[in-house]
Amino acid sequence: MHNRVMALMVAQVIGDIITGDTAEPEVIVSTGPSVGGLLDSLTGSIGISARPKPIAAPVAAPTASVSSPVGAPQSDSLKGGVRPFDKDLLRNFILGAMPFGTPQDLNYANVTSIRTTGFSADPLPTDQKQPAWKPYLYKGRQRTLFSSLETLNAALYDRDDVQDFLSVSGQVTCRAELEGLPDVSLPLTGLKAARVEVSSFHHCVQTSEPTNDKQTLIFQPPLGNFVLMHYQASCNMDPPVKGFYQLSMVSENEGAFLFRLRLMEGYKSPFLMEFCMVTMPFPRRRVASYDGNPSVGTVSMTEHSIEWRIVSSGRGLSGRSIEATFSGTVRFHPITTQRVNSSFRSVSSTAFAEDSDSEQDNTKNGANLDDYLMEKMNKDLQPVDLEEPLSWQAYNYAKVSFKIVGGMLSGLTIDPKSVTIYPSVKAPVEYSMQASSGYYILWNTLGKCPSAALPKEL
Repeated sequence: MHNRVMALMVAQVIGDIITGDTAEPEVIVSTGPSVGGLLDSLTGSIGISARPKPIAAPVAAPTASVSSPVGAPQSDSLKGGVRPFDKDLLRNFILGAMPFGTPQDLNYANVTSIRTTGFSADPLPTDQKQPAWKPYLYKGRQRTLFSSLETLNAALYDRDDVQDFLSVSGQVTCRAELEGLPDVSLPLTGLKAARVEVSSFHHCVQTSEPTNDKQTLIFQPPLGNFVLMHYQASCNMDPPVKGFYQLSMVSENEGAFLFRLRLMEGYKSPFLMEFCMVTMPFPRRRVASYDGNPSVGTVSMTEHSIEWRIVSSGRGLSGRSIEATFSGTVRFHPITTQRVNSSFRSVSSTAFAEDSDSEQDNTKNGANLDDYLMEKMNKDLQPVDLEEPLSWQAYNYAKVSFKIVGGMLSGLTIDPKSVTIYPSVKAPVEYSMQASSGYYILWNTLGKCPSAALPKEL
């Protein structure tokens, strides 16, 4: 919806643009409301002077009527236009914002900024060309914001025969509120430690060749927030949550479980764990109750899971590690088996009803086979929950969710003091870092678990 509104706004602005030396079309004004008033209100709100109002056609003129088509040619006395300075300013905006007629920026915040602050009246230097990704220039208080967000995916087995898997996917976002068209230089360090495997950059970025442990990004930033780069890397630190999880069914409707975890071992300030929760999902069983008290945190229960909140929001964990244990039992409601519909049997048993006696014997045998298969399916097979494919059959696991601020798990480093802007301006550089869990799985060490050979093992 926003894109449609922004496209309409751009279309309305185009209604007031005069390209080249083409004369502005004439307008026959009737007593009713006109589209020109809407365009004038729009262009006025974005800092462009309203155009002169068109002159109404004389009533006595035999060729003019309220039914005349909008834009029909009239005398020179009816011509109007925008001031040359505003016309050039708007033309430059359209050429940059819509090259070949395609809008480059329909971001709601950016268009709102245009309406609020208007266009920059400062002409560009003759040796600079305005890029398509920055259709208008920013004006106001100058600053640059960088933010790193990493997601850690992990599969922890706690087994000698299966190797744990850790992978970091991250992105660096930027918001550069800078006047003009400056070049921003951002050095990245820690490439060797991070072992960056895959990286991609915004199309405004030019990268230098990696040297030793460093790479420099040079870019002319667009307006608003944008993703500067994506990357895939190894985890350069120990897992923030490590340990083991065990679950064993002691009866059909009761299981015993044990957690022994270590949080933030080897992590020092400024790393801060703001939140951590462990969930035991049971998508195919309904939880009736549980027994057990954890060494730290609180426990809650839902219909299909038990949630252990180890670190709560507002009580962060920084500068130290803790050990958390939780043992107990979980009881489930009895399984209610739903019989498979017998329509398949009725279809197969009547398929050959009009055939010979020998064929009827075959049909009877086939029906008996169908009965056997249906009974076998109802007895042996459990329903599959497509929303939780990892819990299918005998696989049991626990999910870990966490949020860490103050550092990057990959080892990739950005020093805000090393960021340079040319031409030099007084603009503070701010930088924030955050890491969160993706698919962070603790597999049941007493049950089956899926695993795959890592590429380096092949």
